[in-house]
Amino acid sequence: MQPSRKAPYQETLVPPVLESVKTKDSAKWETREEMDMADSMESTGSQEPLSPAARLFHAPRFNCTILTAIGCKTSINPGVIKMGLEQTLMKHPRFSKKLVIDDNKCGSKLKWESTAVNVEDHIIEPDLDPYMDSPDQFVEDYISNLSSIPLDLSKPLWEMHILNVKTLDAEAIAVFRIHHSLGDGASLISLLLACTRQTSDPDALPSIPAQQMAGSHFSGGVWWLFFAIWTVLRLIWNTLVDLVLFLATMLYLEDTKTPLKGAYGVELKPKRFVHRTVSLDDIKLVKNAMNMTINDAIMGVTQAGLSRYLNRKYGDQSEIEDAENGKQNNIPKSIRLRASVLVNVRPTPGIQTLADLMANESNNPRWGWGNRIGYIILPFSIGLQDDPLEHIRKAKAMIDRKKLSLEATFSFHGAMLVIKLFGAKASAAMARRVVSNTTLAFSNVAGPVEEISFYGHPVAYIAPSVYGSPHALTIHFQSYGSKMTIAVAVDPDVIPDPHELCDDLEKSLEIIKDGVLMI
Repeated sequence: MQPSRKAPYQETLVPPVLESVKTKDSAKWETREEMDMADSMESTGSQEPLSPAARLFHAPRFNCTILTAIGCKTSINPGVIKMGLEQTLMKHPRFSKKLVIDDNKCGSKLKWESTAVNVEDHIIEPDLDPYMDSPDQFVEDYISNLSSIPLDLSKPLWEMHILNVKTLDAEAIAVFRIHHSLGDGASLISLLLACTRQTSDPDALPSIPAQQMAGSHFSGGVWWLFFAIWTVLRLIWNTLVDLVLFLATMLYLEDTKTPLKGAYGVELKPKRFVHRTVSLDDIKLVKNAMNMTINDAIMGVTQAGLSRYLNRKYGDQSEIEDAENGKQNNIPKSIRLRASVLVNVRPTPGIQTLADLMANESNNPRWGWGNRIGYIILPFSIGLQDDPLEHIRKAKAMIDRKKLSLEATFSFHGAMLVIKLFGAKASAAMARRVVSNTTLAFSNVAGPVEEISFYGHPVAYIAPSVYGSPHALTIHFQSYGSKMTIAVAVDPDVIPDPHELCDDLEKSLEIIKDGVLMI
């Protein structure tokens, strides 16, 4: 092995100048309590009480942290990254406040307190041998080990690790750790993207694909009125059914014990993070051929991949080969397997809005930052299908039904009510009960449509994930350019072979795509 030395840096890289983008102030708060907080900040000065949702993520058994790996196509220049962070992220009000515990006669209260931020305290640069053996395994072990190390409460709750080591899909990796109390996942990903620029145009912010809303087939008249009434009735019925199932899940309704289901206390165990990059064009091919959305397609692929994985796990050694080929069905009937999905119940701040905030060093809280999220529970259809497209059809039917439900809105306001009446610990216990009775967490985040650079470093992939929730399995889909990254976080004691699970997800996409091409 050659002697250890630091990887060369691109000394010519310079962080892009972030021009202010004029946008309209959103003037929104998470709750009425946050509006009162905003009004009281003039008198409290540097301290600000945590919002109810932020307190929820600091509860002992619901302490969640977002972890995002950004693979770069060049080695990373730490000096350029630090300079860029000082011009952008550190100007964000949440990233320049630390958590403090205010003890008084009424008990302990958590507050954000303004503090001087030293970028050196938030950037970790391990001295690595660029010629090490098994660099991919080292990076996987390094990132996974972070889930066992708590964030330092003496400074703002975020940090970045720079790993200048070449792997199969990147020349270097930047790993962000951000506590969930700073914001919901979609907002934080948008904030990180606001720190990037298009590779082809260093002055342009990334473009995010707009969500397409399904339109009505009725343009007016009596039929339109009938359709509107029928839609409202379905909305009311679906919401009532979902709320009953939500309460049942909180009280007693638990998923089937499968090789994917974690046991009590799984949220306290270290997680292992792996990812797999597939073609977004293949997913779009399925989407267009089946007249559905990207969400429908990836949900179907996930159902098929989990079915394939469980089929192999339930088979004995002599049946493994047939199980892998989908010839032998080993999955027990009537498996209940559901996913908990966090839903943002307000529009996520746009990338331009976030860039404008950081460029102007705004401390105005009235622009809608924070956690305003509700839960929905998605039932997965698990089992082998003679027609692989059946996974896609069932996923679309389930998602279409969930779109006509107010489950997320009611779960959010219900959690806020419990926090106000009984405190964050009670709300966290209820949320943990619901989440732990499901099998996995699932999300899909739309990313830039073009190639981007992170302070002058071209980005190869973005792999977001989270740990601290009571699941043994978390699956995130993150699009970027013409690629889709599948980021998987697992409890290795429950799922010791996460790479095989990624193989099953990738193979399922291939089988479904082949099925579409045969139509």
